[in-house]
Amino acid sequence: MKRDKPKYKQIVDAAVIAIAENGYHQAQVSKIAKEAGVADGTIYLYFKNKEDILVSVFREKMSVFVENVKEIIATEITAREKLFKMIENHFRLLYSDRHLAIVTQLELRQSNKDLRYRINEVLKEYLVLLDSILKEGIEKGEFDGQIDIRLTRQMVFGTIDETITSWVMNDQKYDLLKLAPEVHRLILNGMKS
Repeated sequence: MKRDKPKYKQIVDAAVIAIAENGYHQAQVSKIAKEAGVADGTIYLYFKNKEDILVSVFREKMSVFVENVKEIIATEITAREKLFKMIENHFRLLYSDRHLAIVTQLELRQSNKDLRYRINEVLKEYLVLLDSILKEGIEKGEFDGQIDIRLTRQMVFGTIDETITSWVMNDQKYDLLKLAPEVHRLILNGMKS
């Protein structure tokens, strides 16, 4: 499978940098190829077009978020602690890769409707994991049994997402990781049992 080949990852990582530095619409395939250190034609051995590259970037990078949250869910800690670790993980991954933060928080949103739909499909697995934490918290009496899972998921993910977007828009001038405890506290206050 192409995704297992070294150049695939090399191109995905280069695409994150090229898109973050140039913007999605100005990041021509030739710029991505140059950043990856490959010939332009090599890109097309792995990807159909630039949209395919962007969706692949999101899929590959989101898989790290998903795997980390699966590990968090598997631990013997409370749902409240799992939620905190999920928030902290999300912040940490984007804090440690500022190019990726720009791509996920700004560039993905400027894509067309069809592309955003494909990206949302990738995001679903992550949101299902968030749902499982919320359900566990309700079942164990940690969260209010009356909360609507779908609405709460939107509130939690929306808060995480907007906090990171604000950080990116402010040129990443402050420590995003220091906000994780406060975001967690505010969200928990809305879900108290």
